[in-house]
Amino acid sequence: MQKRKVCISLAMACLFPLLGATGVLARPDASVKYSTSRAENPKGVKNSLVLPYAFPSDSLGTSFGVGAMRKGYGQDQLLVGGTVLAGTDEAYIGVLGMWDYQLPVVERFFFSVIGSLGHYPAQRAYVSVERPDGEAYAGSNDSAESDYFEDEGSDNWIDLKLEYVLPMGHGASGPMQSYDLKGGVLQVGASGGDVWNPMESGVTVLMLKQFNRYQSMDLEIGKKNYTVHPLVAALYYNNSDFPSNPSKGSTQYFAYTRDFGWSDSETEWDFLEFEATKYFDLGTNEYTRHQAIALNFWTGHSFSADVSVDADGYRHVSDAPPFTQGAKLGGMYRMRAYPNNRFNDNSVIYGSAEYRWTPEWNPIGEISWLRWLKMDWMQFVPFVEVGRVAEDYDLGELFSDVKVDGGLSFRAMMSGAVVRFDMAFSDEQSAGWVMFAHPF
Repeated sequence: MQKRKVCISLAMACLFPLLGATGVLARPDASVKYSTSRAENPKGVKNSLVLPYAFPSDSLGTSFGVGAMRKGYGQDQLLVGGTVLAGTDEAYIGVLGMWDYQLPVVERFFFSVIGSLGHYPAQRAYVSVERPDGEAYAGSNDSAESDYFEDEGSDNWIDLKLEYVLPMGHGASGPMQSYDLKGGVLQVGASGGDVWNPMESGVTVLMLKQFNRYQSMDLEIGKKNYTVHPLVAALYYNNSDFPSNPSKGSTQYFAYTRDFGWSDSETEWDFLEFEATKYFDLGTNEYTRHQAIALNFWTGHSFSADVSVDADGYRHVSDAPPFTQGAKLGGMYRMRAYPNNRFNDNSVIYGSAEYRWTPEWNPIGEISWLRWLKMDWMQFVPFVEVGRVAEDYDLGELFSDVKVDGGLSFRAMMSGAVVRFDMAFSDEQSAGWVMFAHPF
């Protein structure tokens, strides 16, 4: 009998009701800088929210928390938000962040910082002890579902990001875009989608990011620390009409990540990745407010990773990203039917397709005592995903024996931002994720 269980994403998932209209948690890391104007909002009203919540989770137990956000204070795009929660299994998490602060001297620069402190009673590590060469190892494409260690531990991190909007395309007249919405549908301000030409259309962003993560686990093989301090350099081109909920256009993202082994990082490693999306507008009818096909492709490889076999025939890996970084699948964005980091190796390929259907029908938005949620529409999204990790970047191997999952997502536009609840199913298990923003 197939094992079925429902997971709920952890600290970041708890932020979905409070993060406002920005690309905070969506992939990729870089984003278009913009403000939205809802026709339903009175003039001068800023987006803010304080919201208590509760949810069950395999790794946290039953959790209770409160989140708060304020967007547009001082700068239209500036967002400040945070959340705290506690679980019945001695879990606690705190998250605080500031996104897209426009630097006063050079207006094309935007700074973001977000950090978290947390203790988790059931962290999973898809890693294995040394094994004979040829035997499936934890995290590999052929690995067993049960091949992991699990125990309590801490996970603390802080991300620092600086982005520069290039003076070209729709960014030529200024770094900020402005979108006018009515009923959650774009009316004025499309910043791309008709012509692919970075000099004439869309927004191009350069990004430099430095992030730090300290993750400790008390495993059967001893206490393990997975500490990283890498730098990320990226180029992002968004040529969609409305980044928060695209109908047409495309995006491309190149990024190179390098950990130089600074401070208490255990290894030096790198990872090169490329991601592309394409959106097709399917038009409207009397029952449909908006519908689109969304396609996504992602691939990457670690050039630093070195695999060797010793005299006794045992496999050894050095200078590879830890299982939480690099070529990994599983979790809230890619291969959503699987747990976080279920598959991890040196190379990866992934693809996804979604049909995003937004009906005219919006019963929740018409309930008077729920209007404070500012829910402009609801959306139903069937999706399918395929993905594969491998030791080497061999297209023949990466396109063979791929993992497949699929599911259904319920999404809503609240205060100009998209929130989602995804249910995904695979041959191993099922999983549920509550999250902010489309996965791509």
